[in-house]
Amino acid sequence: MARQLIVLGGGGFSMEPSPLLDQYFLAATGKAQPRICFLPTASGDADSYQLKFYRAHAGYPCVASHLSLFQPHTADLQSFLLAQDAIFVGGGNTLSMLALWRTWGVDILLRRAYEQGTVIGGISAGMICWFQQGLTDSIPGPLTALQGLGWLPGGACPHYDGEALRRPTLQDKVASGSMPDSWAADDGAALHFIDEQFHTAVSSRPLAQAWRLQRKADGSLQEIALPTRYLGGMQA
Repeated sequence: MARQLIVLGGGGFSMEPSPLLDQYFLAATGKAQPRICFLPTASGDADSYQLKFYRAHAGYPCVASHLSLFQPHTADLQSFLLAQDAIFVGGGNTLSMLALWRTWGVDILLRRAYEQGTVIGGISAGMICWFQQGLTDSIPGPLTALQGLGWLPGGACPHYDGEALRRPTLQDKVASGSMPDSWAADDGAALHFIDEQFHTAVSSRPLAQAWRLQRKADGSLQEIALPTRYLGGMQA
């Protein structure tokens, strides 16, 4: 069973009316009516965020649910999470999210789900948490590098074109060696990894782009625009 991670720099149901990235995520399961669970932990399980998820997914052929760690509906988190075909992690405070996951053992359960073929991913905090490091605003002050779960090597950065300081900060950190070679995604772009290898980049906006940043031997930075397929022709 292939292990799949699909991570959004921005977009999807929480940021745009386009259904394209949401549909791509669901289609990766290969199921006609996949079971998808939303983890809104990073937002403090914000009710408004959950409402956006359910409103969007009510229009898709899927069985939608969510898991709150503030008001969990079950003590058997393992059975609930391992029954899902897809798990989507929302944005917010990555540092706080990871702390809660570790307290509840959710990080371990997500890894088990991933290993059994559940499509895993998310947006913003739900993008960077899977990498060794992510560029985050979870801590007040300048954007900082945060240790992630390390499922994927290297660093990651969301909102690459959507927040003015993201791009120059990541460039500086990779060039200086304070962050490893990294992946980045504009708002509306997503990176798809299969078995921990980059598979493809897709977008819900014609100009949205995915990126690879690498530090060269001479200390200079190489920023590569990855081929990014616009999903505008994808059938609903």
